Amino acid sequence: MKIVDGLTLSAEHRALLKPGEMLALAGPEIHQLPRFFYEIESWQHAKETQLTAHFTLSELITVDCREADLLLHRFPHYVPCAVTVLARYLEDFRERVDAPVCVAVNGGYRSPAHRLSGRPSPHLWATAANIYRIGDTWLDSQKAIERYARIAESLGPDVYVRPYGPEPGETDDHLHFDLGYLLCTRRGYSEAQ
Repeated sequence: MKIVDGLTLSAEHRALLKPGEMLALAGPEIHQLPRFFYEIESWQHAKETQLTAHFTLSELITVDCREADLLLHRFPHYVPCAVTVLARYLEDFRERVDAPVCVAVNGGYRSPAHRLSGRPSPHLWATAANIYRIGDTWLDSQKAIERYARIAESLGPDVYVRPYGPEPGETDDHLHFDLGYLLCTRRGYSEAQ
């Protein structure tokens, strides 16, 4: 996949993707948004790009009409390079649960301009996935969510899973799986501006 420095994108893309900008979260947390992106030429390209044995790029970038600007509905799309790290963890998770893992629409990467991005989360870094089904099990009950949360957390301390519940920061209709605010810079690229 072609890698693009977000600072070289058009002014319109930069305004929506905010490459390298600092973003304040709740409380004292401030994180830098991704600067390096994979350029995705078409939906067909996304569907054909195997990130791991069981995950294509398209599964982790599916968004609906909530993407705020029409520019982000057209190709090329730009996806933070950390999406490949997320795919590797999801592949390990799939191996542990021994069943297909289904990521929701808007459940993988979404841009800072996406209407669900009002409360910034690792989805903006392409390091989070909302999983709604594993095999034949719908993740819409406390028992199912907590069962798979324990398995996800067993992958290591890098994996965070939101607790079950209806309050902000909780989930009651999917498994929120994230790796935090991970930035990924491929070899041969420099963060110096």
